[in-house]
Amino acid sequence: MESMRKPFQGVGNIVKFNWHFYAISAAFLSALLILRQSLPTVYHFPISFLFILLLATTLISLLVSFYVYDFSNLYTFDWLLDENEPLSIVNISTGFDETSHLLRAKFLNAELTVFDFYDPEKHTEISIKRARKAYPPFPDTKQINTSKITLADKSADKIFVILSAHEIRNASERVVFFKELCRVLKPNGQIFIIEHLRDTANFMAYSIGFFHFLSKKSWINTFRDSDLLIKTEQKITPFITIFILKKNGITT
Repeated sequence: MESMRKPFQGVGNIVKFNWHFYAISAAFLSALLILRQSLPTVYHFPISFLFILLLATTLISLLVSFYVYDFSNLYTFDWLLDENEPLSIVNISTGFDETSHLLRAKFLNAELTVFDFYDPEKHTEISIKRARKAYPPFPDTKQINTSKITLADKSADKIFVILSAHEIRNASERVVFFKELCRVLKPNGQIFIIEHLRDTANFMAYSIGFFHFLSKKSWINTFRDSDLLIKTEQKITPFITIFILKKNGITT
């Protein structure tokens, strides 16, 4: 399936929605150059070292973002099995939705329901606000909160939460949300949680920015407390993890 994405769309969005970080980085780089010119030669090496370190950190994060969001198969969904059955598919985001049109193309015979759980009082990242302003919502997207998904019990075959569940920063709120996912999931259904992890690979890529992600242990605790089990775990690049979840107690 074609990704239907523009060249450099992913890394471009990273810069567009987080431009303040890159502006700060540019300001520090400029200040270091000015400082190097104004101080004695003995200080040139440590200042140059700091300059190279900051520049390398910034460039590496952009290169990794390009690799993950523009070059990998994250948005092709070829890691998903093709299914022509009339499934009930649910996609949940914070309103910046790059995947619903891709899922619709992937599951041609499915009924697709799209939800947005964004709450400006709880989910305060400035990048989310910028993303929501830049892109219109997917048609017929329904607004929900993390404590109530407006679907009947055991009604969804597949639920996707792609690069958005980590925005639920409060652990208790996150468990409530995942309990709702469990409630609406059919007995043999699957939940797809796609996330960066707070791990070594993402630290090497994003330095202190990796603190915005959750650790694998945090996710496992959330799944356990929500009565969900990890059916399979796989990587899309070293930087993206897919947890495929099932209801606890289901053997198939």
